[in-house]
Amino acid sequence: MVVKKPPMGWNSWNTFGYDISEDLVREIADVMVRDGYRDAGYEYLVIDDCWQEPVRGADGRLVPDRKKFPNGMKPVADYVHSKGLKFGIYSCAGVLTCEGFPGSYEHEFTDAAAFAEWGVDFLKYDYCFHPSGFDPATLYRRMGTALANCGRDILFSACSWGADETRKWVKSTGAHMWRATGDLNDSVGGIREHAKMIDRDLKYSAEGSYADFDMLVVGMFGKGNVGVGGCDAEIYRSHFTFWAQLGSPLFIGADIRSIAPEMREVLLDREVIAVNQDECLWQPYEIGGAGWWNPSECPVYCRLLSTGELAIGIYNFGEHDQKLCTPLDRVGLSQGTGKTLVMRDLRTGEIETVLTGVHKTTVPAHSCKLYRCRVVDLDYGPLP
Repeated sequence: MVVKKPPMGWNSWNTFGYDISEDLVREIADVMVRDGYRDAGYEYLVIDDCWQEPVRGADGRLVPDRKKFPNGMKPVADYVHSKGLKFGIYSCAGVLTCEGFPGSYEHEFTDAAAFAEWGVDFLKYDYCFHPSGFDPATLYRRMGTALANCGRDILFSACSWGADETRKWVKSTGAHMWRATGDLNDSVGGIREHAKMIDRDLKYSAEGSYADFDMLVVGMFGKGNVGVGGCDAEIYRSHFTFWAQLGSPLFIGADIRSIAPEMREVLLDREVIAVNQDECLWQPYEIGGAGWWNPSECPVYCRLLSTGELAIGIYNFGEHDQKLCTPLDRVGLSQGTGKTLVMRDLRTGEIETVLTGVHKTTVPAHSCKLYRCRVVDLDYGPLP
């Protein structure tokens, strides 16, 4: 199974934690279709931890919680598939999951076969309660091999939190996406700290094996399982745009049944999603800028797109408005090349041509600007 673009979907953990059920899955599936999420590219509906009974069955197989999923998992998967979506589930490389349910350690092939039988299309594979001293790469390779031999295409999401230098061995496991960070909570500080640590892993992300910055907290506003104070609308927009530009998988964590319309618009922004889903995931790179600010709170990233355009994102995760200057020689367009950029702001639609070799803009606190830029001949116009 080859995954050619960063996966997109919805995951239950951020909002619901333990409180998942067959009825919830059906309701979320209905909303994903009704409100346009499926058509925008969000194709996976994933239930996280806490779907299992506390012990395995007598046959050694995982057993769905009889109260939450009284009909078992196959009818749930069938309903999700009937909506044109794909169904995802959760397990763990340890003896137990993070919430204390049976993990898949030394049951990898049994569990992979069960997931295939149920119609599972996605496995999030966590890292709690793994045996002390056991090689983490071997744990994930074992499940990767089991999934590759289960008789069904199942996307493998390795969730080892970036621990034990995940980036250096994860591509050997068959993982289609892999967590580069710890868990993200719903707070300004959480988003800011994640944004600071992501650059380390970008060079390891590639087509078919995508660095995952964790599920989105867009639109949660402090509610739900990972709510810690919540955020304002602007930093949610910056969070989404940053994840998208840098090529992270995009998995919604909010309750989309009741999400604010403004936040639904953010999550369904087709221009930003198009950058994320560009057919060439060429490595984004930080180009910085020039000015008086804390550069760790105001990163500027560039990414070459398959069209030859550049996606340039300017972010202000700080608490004060910033005047930011970006010299074009940092993307290779010094004035000696005879080239410059025509920059289109994807939020406002405004278009500007850079004539001075330096792009200048003001970015409010918590906000961002994402531009889609064409390389053109530098023309100063007629002489006076």
